[in-house]
Amino acid sequence: MAYTRLISALGTPLTDDERLHESGLEAHLNDQFQHEIEGLLIGGSMGQMQMLSDETYRNLIQRSVEWASGKSEILIGAGDTGYTRTRHRIEYINQFKVDGVAVLAPYMWKFGPDELIEYYQALADVSRAPIYLYDLPQITGTKLEWETMFELAKHPNIAGAKCSDGFDWTRQLIEQIDEHGLDFRVIVAQANMLDILVRNGFRDHLDGMWAWTPHWAKAIVRHTEAGQHDQARRYQRDLSALQRLIRGYGLQGFTVLMNQRGIPGEFAPRPHARLTDEQRQQLLDEPISQRLIEAH
Repeated sequence: MAYTRLISALGTPLTDDERLHESGLEAHLNDQFQHEIEGLLIGGSMGQMQMLSDETYRNLIQRSVEWASGKSEILIGAGDTGYTRTRHRIEYINQFKVDGVAVLAPYMWKFGPDELIEYYQALADVSRAPIYLYDLPQITGTKLEWETMFELAKHPNIAGAKCSDGFDWTRQLIEQIDEHGLDFRVIVAQANMLDILVRNGFRDHLDGMWAWTPHWAKAIVRHTEAGQHDQARRYQRDLSALQRLIRGYGLQGFTVLMNQRGIPGEFAPRPHARLTDEQRQQLLDEPISQRLIEAH
């Protein structure tokens, strides 16, 4: 029987001068391992890959692979503004044994389906690890349409897609992938529906919320798979309440709560503004924040 896999989109803890905070990264990874998270996305949008210096990005990959190898599935984020910059990132990743490379659609400029197909196919030819399409139109401004994915799924080194658009679109993609008989893994990003999706047989889930709440996410899965749906809903309500709260705080709020949980580092590189002392205390005083900290 297939089992549910949670893949955490990790943050990137930084020092004051925005170098990698190595002890923060190690603590962040250990928090995931302690709660038996099955996979990690390093340097995704949650990890602010595009805002890191090349040196910090390289250190992030090297240390993450060193500490996580053999403990979880490892995906690395590599999407940039164009082919050459993304290829250079992939060529660096090729030094390491990882399970996949998640590639955003190029952003800033807009490209059509034929251009995107050629772009991803060329990157897949370069990459040692399988490529995962990273569909995040809310950020990139570019939508990877079904037909584009169907064509790319034919490439032997394109293994699947991480879908962050609306779930109705993702569900139809999964249904059509099955109809086309394609071997193509679709990873869902719907943190506020985790209990429902697990109950209905959707097995691959990737989200930044697992980085905040690995213990709650695993509890949702555990209780749902055991048929304990009332308990699963209670954890889901807490996770969803935290997700709603942090929309007003962003990665600055992530820094505050992670630090409070004993994971050091600054997770919001400039130009993200720091929270004021008043904002920080307001966040910590929220009942859902207190439940998160106490549960840890």
